[in-house]
Amino acid sequence: MKLSFSASKQIQPLLHIPSTSSQLLRHGPPKEKVVVVMGATGAGKSRLSIDLATRFSAEIINSDKMQVYQGLDIATNKITDEERCGVPHHLLGVVDPESDFSAANFRAMASISLRSILSRRQLPIIVGGSNSFVEALVDVNFRSRYDCCFLWVDVAMPVLHSFVSDRVDRMVERGMVEEVREFFQPNADYSRGIRRAIGVPELDEFFRVEPFCDEETRARVLAEAIDSIKMNTSRLACRQLEKIHRLRNIKGWRMHRLDATDVFRKRGGGAEAAWEDMVAGSGAALVSRFLYDLEPVVCGGVMAMRSGARPLMAATAS
Repeated sequence: MKLSFSASKQIQPLLHIPSTSSQLLRHGPPKEKVVVVMGATGAGKSRLSIDLATRFSAEIINSDKMQVYQGLDIATNKITDEERCGVPHHLLGVVDPESDFSAANFRAMASISLRSILSRRQLPIIVGGSNSFVEALVDVNFRSRYDCCFLWVDVAMPVLHSFVSDRVDRMVERGMVEEVREFFQPNADYSRGIRRAIGVPELDEFFRVEPFCDEETRARVLAEAIDSIKMNTSRLACRQLEKIHRLRNIKGWRMHRLDATDVFRKRGGGAEAAWEDMVAGSGAALVSRFLYDLEPVVCGGVMAMRSGARPLMAATAS
């Protein structure tokens, strides 16, 4: 199933401005607002982040530990320039592929990006599958300064596994093998830098035997490597889901679950309608309530938001 990226209907907030400063004093100074989009690989995190960013004045901070590196755009499934729809992205393809980028590095650089985005009165949206990076960022000190809205894009695992398998095939068709070949080194350390990305160690044996075997053997070894990529990607999705459950159930993170399973089961226009109804529209409504303490109002089929309290965020819907 191909998931397209497109700007959708904007949600216009109707803000209520407090008439006296005593109201603000009673509530205390508002925290800065941050939206965090989480989910397993392939679930649609990037797509939702773009949908939200095109409805609100927002910029995106990548929290995927492999996509932060330069190179391997296909293997790491980086969002393309076209799919970004002009939305500014931070920490995407900026780190030397040979270096190690730790959770502490991410926390430091993401904090700088957050302050920069907020200084322009934009909404920061953090998105990526590396929950360890997000967890390192969202500590006690972070919570004392920022108010977080966690959106969890969820897909039933059997459905997601099938989609991930098909996605790997599409990545191969787009040239993933040739892309990874450029990073092949006989004595490479697959525990450092971008070579930890799924697809790089799995193709190692193929690149080693390729010059010395016949066409049939090459095809078999390549097929085995691709199967390993699919299997390890599915395992990654399971680990990511386990971490999300741990953050929610053990650490007490309040997450808004958006079930995208039916989107992946449908085709064509049906999938697009399901995405808008179950994920993009619901996510935008949650973000609006988070930013402005709003309740949805539907008039003539058009959804707007009516405020019941003071505005909580400098960024506005656009």
